[in-house]
Amino acid sequence: MKSKWIQLVLLFSILILGACSGNGTNAVANEKVVTTAKASDSTFGLSVSNEGKPIKGGVLQVAMVKDEPFQGIFSSELYEDAFDGDLMAWASNALFEVDGNFMITDKGIASMKVDQTENKVTIQIREGVKWSDGEPLKVEDIMLPYHMIGHPDYPGVRYDTEFQNIIGAEEYNAGKADRISGVVKIDDRTVEIYFKQLSPAIFYGGDGLWTNAAPSHQIADIPVEKLVESDAIRKNPVTLGAFKVDKIVPGESVQFVKNEHYWKGKPKLDGVLVKVVPSSSISVAIASGKFDLVRSFNATKLPEIENLKNITILGRPELFYAYLGFKVGKYDYEKKRVVTDLEGSKMGDANLRKAMAYALDIEQVSEVFYNNLRERANSLIPPVFESFYDRSLKGYVYDPKKAISILDEAGYIDVDGDGLREDPAGKKLEIKFAAMSGDSTHAEIIAYYLQNWKDIGLNVTLTTGRLIEFNSFYDKVQADDPEIDVFMGAWGTGTNPSPAGLYGAADQFNFSRYTSDELEEIIKNIDSPKSFDTQYRASQFRAFQEHLEEVATVIPMQFRYEIFPVNKRVKNYSVDFTNPTELHEIELTAKKPIASK
Repeated sequence: MKSKWIQLVLLFSILILGACSGNGTNAVANEKVVTTAKASDSTFGLSVSNEGKPIKGGVLQVAMVKDEPFQGIFSSELYEDAFDGDLMAWASNALFEVDGNFMITDKGIASMKVDQTENKVTIQIREGVKWSDGEPLKVEDIMLPYHMIGHPDYPGVRYDTEFQNIIGAEEYNAGKADRISGVVKIDDRTVEIYFKQLSPAIFYGGDGLWTNAAPSHQIADIPVEKLVESDAIRKNPVTLGAFKVDKIVPGESVQFVKNEHYWKGKPKLDGVLVKVVPSSSISVAIASGKFDLVRSFNATKLPEIENLKNITILGRPELFYAYLGFKVGKYDYEKKRVVTDLEGSKMGDANLRKAMAYALDIEQVSEVFYNNLRERANSLIPPVFESFYDRSLKGYVYDPKKAISILDEAGYIDVDGDGLREDPAGKKLEIKFAAMSGDSTHAEIIAYYLQNWKDIGLNVTLTTGRLIEFNSFYDKVQADDPEIDVFMGAWGTGTNPSPAGLYGAADQFNFSRYTSDELEEIIKNIDSPKSFDTQYRASQFRAFQEHLEEVATVIPMQFRYEIFPVNKRVKNYSVDFTNPTELHEIELTAKKPIASK
């Protein structure tokens, strides 16, 4: 599964530690992942080993930096943002593990064999794996997620371009069948999934493959449309990971305890406590020794903690890009299709979109506000995916003179002399811009971007008159709120760089609502049998990047280098994609986190 959702902050990108062996692996052996970034060589390491004898047990204190409550949807099939994804990672239901290149291995709860001739994947689960309540994992738990997502009453967002690649998914979703014909139980440990076609994406959890299990003994009898509000999802989820949920304070904290049934062995910790901490107070909390690990720490606050003696700061390039999206249509939820309307939408003119892109001084923002831990993005493919990222693409470099020239030539002229441009018809032009709330530095950045646009004569104002809280922001974006012309969001790509699921005509996550025959063809080519030829697939990734750069409905803004403050009582910790820390192996060397002296 290519787990994707937003965050400006990181929408949707929990690394699914998964597994894959099977035919065809060598066909994509040349697809490489870079695990270093500009900042990493000189600034931060990928792992830390602290001195001291480990204590027995203990509770790991984790801060989730967030200025609003988390949603608390503890289901891989139903959650919709990365904060819930981060919470679920402690009690993951992932079937597979992946290697340093994000390719599925055979070392997880399940292994898979790929048959490219028959377009099928055979999944086999390990013997003896149990859920956190002691119930055995069974093949029905592998099959259930497919029938949740494909169900006609499914309320989530993952019935998309990729999922429709499964044989029988569309018929089941349309109510023409009572099951997905391409999901077939072979025996108590084995299931086969049949696809319309297979591509190299299958080895990364793409092509429609689902990489998580769901506890059928707990939720199979709950109507799909009621699952998201059920206690089984919100209060007492049953899980497969190293830890299990013990207590949830809605929106504020989750207490995990060790999962005695964890298939890799009992965790060394007694538990994990994850608390939401406002961005305004996180640096003080780190210094005073309140937390062992910090998630979603904003690089704008690095100067506040970089000299603290009680922590080690780790870092790595993130599977992430921030982007500027222009609304050029709507999503038809009945037909489940994107409807593009370039002629009828305010932002339908590519010249206006390109001018707004050239006007943004992203380079300055990355240097001054983000301490060079972000860089201007030239592409919608993060550099970590070396085989498909194209460094030769220029992207939209800050060039206000070019922006002004484009607007002048396109007929956006200041008619009444007030310093603001009218549209080509001579009418007042006000562009509504939606951006998420954050810390005070984030507010300064948004104000700076608004000034960038004013400097080229565009009247860009904030939707609702202010920055929007995270959850409300994406509700509005997904609902195609008429008060949003432009929005600033981000994607965590997950471990599969394919644009399917984000930019296809069937994808709810296609928030700009742009589609075209050419774009659809490119997306299909990327995930087609022809793309087992690595050079061909790379050429189609380039075509994807070039096409969206030309139409300018989504403008890449920044790539991000993420940082992880780690308290010095944590014995060993690694964020290396190639060799990450096993959660059940985490140990502590003191009863409480260490405070800075």
